Amino acid sequence: MEYHEAADYLTSFQRRRPKLGIETTARMLSHFGDPHLDVDCVQIAGSNGKGSTARMLESVLRRAGVSVGLFTSPSLNDFREQVRVDGRPVPKSKVADYAKEIGPCIDRLRADDDEPTHFEVLTAVALRHFSEKDVDVAVLEVGIGGRYDATSAVDPVAGAVTSVSLEHTELLGDTIAEIARDKAQVAPQDAPLVTGADGAALDAIRDVTDAISVGPPDSDPDVVAVETGMRSAVENEISIVGPGWEVETNLPLLGAHQATNAGVAATLARQVASVEADTMAEGLRAVLWPGRFEIMSTEPMIALDGSHNPGATATLAGLLDRYEYEDLHLVFAAMSDKAYDEMIDSLPPIAAAYATRPELDRAEDPDTLAATLEDYADTVEAVPSVPEATERAIEAADPDDFVLVTGSLYAVAEARDRWTRLLVPTARTRPSHTEHSLVGALFEDRADVEDPIGRMDGSGTAAGGAPNRESTTAEEIDRRLFRTYLRPDQAQRIADRLTDIGGQCRRSTTGSPEKLVATVLGGTTAQFRELADDLASEGLGLRRLAAQLERRLDPVDPAPDAGLEPITDDRTAVMGILNVTPDSFHDGGEYEAHEAAVSRAEEMIDAGADIIDVGGESTRPGAEPVPTETEIDRVVPVIEALSAFDVPVSIDTRKAAVADAALEAGADIVNDVSGLADPEMPFVVADHDASLVLMHSLSVPVDPDRNPTYDDVVDDVMAELNEQLIRAERAGIDRDRIVIDPGCGFGKSAIESFELIDRLGELEALGCPVLIGHSRKSMFKAVDDADDDRLTPTLAGTAIAADRGADVVRVHDVAENVAAIGAATGQLDPGN
Repeated sequence: MEYHEAADYLTSFQRRRPKLGIETTARMLSHFGDPHLDVDCVQIAGSNGKGSTARMLESVLRRAGVSVGLFTSPSLNDFREQVRVDGRPVPKSKVADYAKEIGPCIDRLRADDDEPTHFEVLTAVALRHFSEKDVDVAVLEVGIGGRYDATSAVDPVAGAVTSVSLEHTELLGDTIAEIARDKAQVAPQDAPLVTGADGAALDAIRDVTDAISVGPPDSDPDVVAVETGMRSAVENEISIVGPGWEVETNLPLLGAHQATNAGVAATLARQVASVEADTMAEGLRAVLWPGRFEIMSTEPMIALDGSHNPGATATLAGLLDRYEYEDLHLVFAAMSDKAYDEMIDSLPPIAAAYATRPELDRAEDPDTLAATLEDYADTVEAVPSVPEATERAIEAADPDDFVLVTGSLYAVAEARDRWTRLLVPTARTRPSHTEHSLVGALFEDRADVEDPIGRMDGSGTAAGGAPNRESTTAEEIDRRLFRTYLRPDQAQRIADRLTDIGGQCRRSTTGSPEKLVATVLGGTTAQFRELADDLASEGLGLRRLAAQLERRLDPVDPAPDAGLEPITDDRTAVMGILNVTPDSFHDGGEYEAHEAAVSRAEEMIDAGADIIDVGGESTRPGAEPVPTETEIDRVVPVIEALSAFDVPVSIDTRKAAVADAALEAGADIVNDVSGLADPEMPFVVADHDASLVLMHSLSVPVDPDRNPTYDDVVDDVMAELNEQLIRAERAGIDRDRIVIDPGCGFGKSAIESFELIDRLGELEALGCPVLIGHSRKSMFKAVDDADDDRLTPTLAGTAIAADRGADVVRVHDVAENVAAIGAATGQLDPGN
């Protein structure tokens, strides 16, 4: 079975049905061999906050070294997002395997008039995947209630009810107490249920089971969890105090309710694993949960929040009250069955409202929403497209205003495309080849040549009949290809416009993310410039795509004063590796002494190094962690000495405290091989106004036993790096101060690492310079025929990287790699 067939199959099941109970899910699990018995499961139920709590628990456990499966709902764009192992979605190949495997069971269920829902099937598939990946703990977000939810087919080792409010009364009961008792059925047999509920809900839960209560001090809980202040616009400060333990940390999920959720997650973590307080603090701070009061910008402040009921929007209003802003610009959408009038009423005064509608049958009509909004907003506009409404709100907002997208998680998903959609360059005629195509004659008039896209006849007359007297340029005859994912109406509009000007557009929903259309664009540079001009005045939010296209056609250089000056040149820069460690894989111990390190740096600069990268801790497989103070003592004296040389200095570290000390000592760049694993790191870089090398990494040091499955290594790496770029920008780092590194050798096979080098041009979609770190790595072990400790294949890799357009290569052997770059790029003039 192909993935697209499996995806269509799994998404074809009914979303709801009248039958209650876990028997159907149990039958599917039995067919799979009862995979849930192989995994310790944690169930998290609740009216609000269960998804946030599940994410926080996952983050804490992973920080403690626990392998975690996570099952949440709903997805933003694709059901694979709902099933994750150690942060990565279930691979397409596995989806195809599981769909084929479950098919006979589904046939039997249908024969018994017991066809499952999509949620029931996905629950079974998730547990099958978690068993196959041998996770230690599976965190399951309950769908509805507790007693009859599909996830209750498991016997949990821990469980939680985050909160209780009136919801799904036709299924769960008419009172808070009845609903609480239903949700409390997720309680484990051998441990108390953890809950953020209070009042009548807590009393009802305790009628059913033992419970540990979590909340602010005025509710007299067993575990006190309280928000103590705001660390910045994007983080708050929280305190969690339990019997004999406590945690203080910053949290990117804002609000007093999220402090309670963090307390629930922390208490659950202590029930299922041994987790130190420091580890718990780091895990809570590192959590990412897209679309849940997610700050995307601070000038103007832009927040995306999936609140979709009056209780949630009332909480949202409390969050808005803590920000100082002039005007609120609201982008609002809601499902037709929601109490959206009450939701709007709970929000603060609205200056401008944009009523809109995601591409979903259940969504309310924008005109109907606009009629309600007129009683609350100074101005109201009905805009059928969520991306367009978002663009209009941002364009209308001043830097000290607040733009809020809310009312529906489906609308938030469409708005979030603005930051997550990548326009990936996949092919282009080499500029030198295009120029050489014009050799041999003077093409002053396009009438003298046959138009390569068929828009002119032989007489030099354009297709519309008018003579064309423009001179032929390289931009009119080169070819480019881009790929991206668009919403269906956007893809149709792009196809129409590009075809009108002679380009090509191919679209497909086969195998693409569930709610998106895979789109491939082809044309000349001149055609794409015309397309960008056209899209700048289009609706559907396509002005953002126009800006992306313009940036791909005319890339922006990094900030010239951020330590990235060598990268602004039109050549591949060389970063020289200076390891002041006793145990690095290639040169460990050689430059550990201060004098030897400085001398080595001077040698590399004389050989042509543009940047010196100083590292005080090895990331090789099996390397022992180095205490922070030891690492600082190793690198700071060297960095201070290197300030006398006229080259930027980079600090290679994954610890924010080391980065801070190094930047104080004179370093210009932080090279973080962990991909911001230390949640303080982006704030340190931003506070110093420094630059950042952001690497894709699944584990540091390298874990040789970890073999992740990539659907497409380049696509997957870009998607994961893009989320970290959003996080870095949220902390205050400008994107023009960031360099990205795809992480060759870090959680990739040799073939995957080579593919990243070969296709590095696609990484330009992230809008940052690209660094390749491949020097003498084990990825070249199979081709080390020269027996020179992988130097020869390293030089070949450098030549390929330079040919493919790498902005920087990070290497041990500077002189040899400088020569390889010169040979690969034709820089052969002795005077050059």
